[in-house]
Amino acid sequence: MATIKDVAALAGISYTTVSHVLNKTRPVSEQVRLKVEAAIAELDYVPSAVARSLKARSTATIGLLVPNSVNPYFAELARGIEDGCERKGYCVILCNSDDNPQKQRSYLRVLLEKRIDGLIVASVGEDSDLLDSLAAVRTPMVIVDRALEGVEADIVRIDHEQGAYLATRHLLDLGHRDIACIGGPDNTSVAQLRLAGFERALAEARVTVAPERILSSDFTSLGGYAAAARLLEGQHPTAIFAGNDMIGIGVLRAAAERNICVPSELSVIGFDDIQLSRYVFPALTTVGQSIRELGESAAALLLSRIAQPLRGAPEQRIVAPKIVLRESTAPRPDLFNDYR
Repeated sequence: MATIKDVAALAGISYTTVSHVLNKTRPVSEQVRLKVEAAIAELDYVPSAVARSLKARSTATIGLLVPNSVNPYFAELARGIEDGCERKGYCVILCNSDDNPQKQRSYLRVLLEKRIDGLIVASVGEDSDLLDSLAAVRTPMVIVDRALEGVEADIVRIDHEQGAYLATRHLLDLGHRDIACIGGPDNTSVAQLRLAGFERALAEARVTVAPERILSSDFTSLGGYAAAARLLEGQHPTAIFAGNDMIGIGVLRAAAERNICVPSELSVIGFDDIQLSRYVFPALTTVGQSIRELGESAAALLLSRIAQPLRGAPEQRIVAPKIVLRESTAPRPDLFNDYR
């Protein structure tokens, strides 16, 4: 790989003059500039980003730590973050931890070693060592999706509890009373908040749900499928609130395999409004907000913090969720024909 000294030797000038041309730190003649540009083109020289960052004290890079890039939620979130950063001249380094605490800690160390200008952390697991590491970070940081105990940082998240409340309220308004819930992992605050919203809506309506109607799973289609397989044996509920859209998609598959028609025999509502939820059959009713806009908001908040690192206490931006009506919910079965 060519170096700045190789460029200088080919152009027949000093390497400090080449540096002035590259960094525009001192005027040079047009003839010298053309010599340098010709030598760069011939050698296919790429300036060292590390050297530039040492001078500018900025790498123009943002680190993004996500738990599972296969999950469409995090893929859409990353796209929004990337779009927001790219418009301001920043590159994003994406690190996918596969929900592995050790990988999360390792990637965090790598990102900090690369002298990133800012860090965005999306929904890490309940790993105390990682939380301690994040609490010690002095790089500007934004947390997306949920607050992390002991970590002082700006936060962008949707109102999980209110979103689950709206989803359950929608099912209740359709006349459902035998409603099941398939939530995420019990040890995550996102799953706990969404379960709390589900239970609040039921309590307001004075509806009691049997404990066996409330299950937890992974935030995956496989988790939703496995949990729904248990719920749909025998006398199944008339409606299911899925803790996220991926769980809801798994529920749709389990219902189809058992010839249970959605929504005339079973209503299903998800959470997040990922793009895929529009194209499954039937299209999934869900609750959420634009995930890409959430990512862009996180990027904007982080870049603002980078520009003004001492501007004050950490900021919270809580996005209000809304119901997105599609095809997977309808009045409970005994009312369905009248509704039609």
